[in-house]
Amino acid sequence: MGSHAPVDKRVAQVLGQMTLDEKITMVHGTAAGGGYTGRVAGDDRLCIPSLKMEDGPLGVNLGNTTQLPAASAVAASFDAGLAKTYGSVIGAEDKTKGVDVDLGPTINIVRDPRWGRAFESYSEDPYLAGQMGAADIDGVQSQGVMAQVKHWAVYNQEENRNTTADNAVIDDRTVHEIYASAFGNVVAKAKPSSAMCSYSSINGTYACENPYLNDILKQDFGFDGFITSDWGATHSAAPSANAGMDMEMPGQDFFGTTLKTAVQSGQVPQSRLDDMVTRILREEFRFGLFDHPSPDTLDAAASTAAHLAVAKKAAEDGTVLLKNDGLLPLDARKLHSVAVIGDGAGKNTLSSGGGSAHIAGTGTVTPFDGIKARAGAGIDVEYAQGNLGAGSALPPIESSALKPPSGTGSGLQGDYYANTDSSGTPVVTRTDPQVAFTFSGAPAPGVPATNFSAKWTGTLTAPATGTYTLGLTSDDGSRLLVGGQQVIDNWGDHGAQTKTAQVPLTAGQPVQVEVDYYQGGGDASVSLGWLPPGEDLVGQAAALAAKSDVAVVYANDYESEGGDLEDIDLPADQNKLIDAVAAANPNTVVVLNTGSAVTMPWLAKVKGVFEAWYPGQEAGHAIASLLFGDVAPSGKLPVTFPTSLGQVPASTPEQWPGVDGKVQYSEGLDVGYRWYDRKNLTPLYPFGFGLSYTNFRFSNLKVDGDTLRENGRLSVSADVTNTGARRGAEVAQLYLSDPASTGEPVNQLKGFQKVDLQPRQTQRVRFELTAQDASYWSTDAHAWELGVGRYTVRVGDSSRNLPLSGGFRVDHTTGPRFTKVAAPAIAAPGKTLAVTTTFTNGATEAVHDAVTTLAVPAGWKATPRTPAVVRTVRPGESVPTTWAVTAGASAAPGPVSLSATTRYSGGVVRGTASTQVAYPNLAAAYTDVGVTDDADPAPGNLDGAGFSFSAQALDSVGVHPGGSVTSGAATFTWPDVPAGQRDTVTTAGQSVSLTGSGTALNLLTTGTNGTQSGPVTVTYTDGTTSTSTLTVADWYANQAVAGCVLVVTTPYWNRPAGSTYPHDQKVSLYAASVPLTASKQVAYVTLPSNKQLHVFATAFTA
Repeated sequence: MGSHAPVDKRVAQVLGQMTLDEKITMVHGTAAGGGYTGRVAGDDRLCIPSLKMEDGPLGVNLGNTTQLPAASAVAASFDAGLAKTYGSVIGAEDKTKGVDVDLGPTINIVRDPRWGRAFESYSEDPYLAGQMGAADIDGVQSQGVMAQVKHWAVYNQEENRNTTADNAVIDDRTVHEIYASAFGNVVAKAKPSSAMCSYSSINGTYACENPYLNDILKQDFGFDGFITSDWGATHSAAPSANAGMDMEMPGQDFFGTTLKTAVQSGQVPQSRLDDMVTRILREEFRFGLFDHPSPDTLDAAASTAAHLAVAKKAAEDGTVLLKNDGLLPLDARKLHSVAVIGDGAGKNTLSSGGGSAHIAGTGTVTPFDGIKARAGAGIDVEYAQGNLGAGSALPPIESSALKPPSGTGSGLQGDYYANTDSSGTPVVTRTDPQVAFTFSGAPAPGVPATNFSAKWTGTLTAPATGTYTLGLTSDDGSRLLVGGQQVIDNWGDHGAQTKTAQVPLTAGQPVQVEVDYYQGGGDASVSLGWLPPGEDLVGQAAALAAKSDVAVVYANDYESEGGDLEDIDLPADQNKLIDAVAAANPNTVVVLNTGSAVTMPWLAKVKGVFEAWYPGQEAGHAIASLLFGDVAPSGKLPVTFPTSLGQVPASTPEQWPGVDGKVQYSEGLDVGYRWYDRKNLTPLYPFGFGLSYTNFRFSNLKVDGDTLRENGRLSVSADVTNTGARRGAEVAQLYLSDPASTGEPVNQLKGFQKVDLQPRQTQRVRFELTAQDASYWSTDAHAWELGVGRYTVRVGDSSRNLPLSGGFRVDHTTGPRFTKVAAPAIAAPGKTLAVTTTFTNGATEAVHDAVTTLAVPAGWKATPRTPAVVRTVRPGESVPTTWAVTAGASAAPGPVSLSATTRYSGGVVRGTASTQVAYPNLAAAYTDVGVTDDADPAPGNLDGAGFSFSAQALDSVGVHPGGSVTSGAATFTWPDVPAGQRDTVTTAGQSVSLTGSGTALNLLTTGTNGTQSGPVTVTYTDGTTSTSTLTVADWYANQAVAGCVLVVTTPYWNRPAGSTYPHDQKVSLYAASVPLTASKQVAYVTLPSNKQLHVFATAFTA
């Protein structure tokens, strides 16, 4: 078929020739595919090109590419045109590098300023995030490169990510209006080729196997691209595929042989696999990859002078002027000297955040260099470091000053553990000359490359008497004890972060020191350093400020994927530095390089404050242009700056980072400025705020129409006048207030327009409001609803300065019409279950000729027992239809969807429900090989990394195939399965048929990679249910935790080939129980959805 044939026909032609194996190959990829972040293999037989993926959202994470400002800076520009240009630079550099799919942008909501990835996302507001994200995607895809919008959905913190402990407990309305809304906007406006599902769990189900993929992203939003998992975020085969995920990245743990088997058994319909492949092929054709496959050009130089110009403009336009007491802009004609101060103003400029979004760039212009170059020869510009950066390590303590406990040699004793809490016996003990490590793999033989810990002990002897600055830098957690007292606490998951302490030491007098460290994932580094007495960085900076006309102080935090911030205070004594400099020179300007909001206890002491975010490699040129007035600042805050951490919406431990495996999103819709409005709180700086070097006036608001109708729209306009003497740009912001009866937030951003005005110039700005803008999500109707009543429109320059107001009414709405489906949670093959569909006419007008149908899987049968056709449904009436649904006799275990459609004169509505076909017994549900023979450990994969119990070791403690295992009153039957075959259920929410009764259901189980927990639901024969939490210790810990008891401990385990872990590592089985109602018969048990929890057997106790 020719290349000019319609895409759908070309896709169908290729799909029709593909074998099952070829289709499976297309739905998973590899990591680091030939130098790229990921690659999906091509197919030479069918001329299917390979698909190369690369980070990321803020630029191309390969060499010789431009380091652009962070997304938070782009959002602060409030300029969609700039966002598109920004995206076009990313797309052009992707194209140069041979990238097919750019893994970005990130459009998650900045729910809390502590989030480690706030810098790479846009805003706390879904409208702003959606508008900027759509423009960015337009730019990327205009260059012939696919964009992958991420991370779907409710992904707002790093702590516990990709585990069940990061379980967002959130209501459906908040999901639709806040956390999914931006995705809907970009799908409608920009048609992204692909989307990435996240590490989050949402209401107990991982995002990559959550029904929201199909129900919202694909069905409600009409997304027709393909969905990949985040790297390592796939937790199942059939549940993920059936929920709507199309591609596993990276590897094929689930979407390889396991998916193939699921398709062959009917757990995943063949039509679903075809849909997965179709979505990928369609985008490959759409972007011309079949006709022009991209070459591998990793070594090509992609950055250009034009791209650097965009980087500079984005940094300028995104910088927000927060305070100006008449000092700015600086007048070079009146200046003789400028002090540039701060670790981040010199060679350690923090111009980019960390993680997968980090871009190295081609050379950063430091603020000192940029200011010095702009100031010219007539102004003396000097630099003082002032402080150690948040991630800057002090010079390591010399080995000669350290001695191990043995007293022999120099250095400290290092004990390395294969866990994160330094428990048990060290795997390795050695003497390390210094504590100054950046680990690129395992820190020592037999110690894992991730999730390990270490402890260094010995004595420190100072060469001179005085107060030393001791510094501890680590990624992740560390602690320093001197003389048995903790002096530095740097414990927690985070990127490289330095904390210091002032400690008096006496020359020649040894003092005990201990450094504790753990690595929890991602990068790994730890360093113990010092500054001797007399090196007073703060004092040196204050002295320079005192002799200068103006002092410019740089301060920063460090955000990175993989860890959240502990608080929102500037780290590394930077507040102390600013206080000292401001005391020495009242003409002090602070420039903040932060990913999100920070506190400013020194605010009243300085004359100017800029928020420049992470400004990219043109940082120095951009800030110099702003300081000297070559460019007028025009940025606006895309997030609210609170006065303290106690003001933020998620201020309780239950909300952040969560308690007992649940993160409560109890603030609901009141995220960001919505919270401050609802609670009548005054933040440090409100959302949308930003000053200029000129002044503006808003006037003459007009709403074009008094009434908004369903599916209608209104025009709103106003005048913006530059009343000052300088050219400047202003952002007119439109906020909408709904009737109180809707329960919506006080004000919500629904439009913005940036205008560049000469002095005394006036420009009319125009906004368009649609009925969708005024609608809210009805959880009853499961649909958007337009409320009746008075709406208020406000226009101004921030969420708290809205001088213009007007309004309109919604006098009439047809109201919601919807169909709901109610089905039992569990179905059995060949059995009939009662399902009810209910059509509700919530409108003010009658509905005629309503016909409801119920779609069921192939091999199933649905028969209405009550009328499914209704001549007239009156306003406010609900009409139920009862169905007898018979599951197919060979129905495969797992979730199935039941979809109802009601068609009536003038419309159609749909509703869905899911039920789960139960496994006939536990053995039928086995998913993994947990036990292997010592002679052949290769099939084992209990923990996802190839480790397993040894059959011989189990035998030595009395556990044999088909034998009894006793724990208290419970007697289990060990799986009667030969070693090397599936013998355990890795829990993924499976329902299993069980018959029995008693006071407790006992499970013979174990956890991997830490203590694991999750809900177990018991369904009784009378249809009632009970749910309890199952908690199980780590098999590696060999010690029970509350909720389980230790059953047996084996003397060793089986390891995958090449493992450096010790062979004699002991591992354990545990027993845990859930209570039963003694008088009832059990029919089914539904296991947790937690792939680190494994069940081998069950037993009832009386």
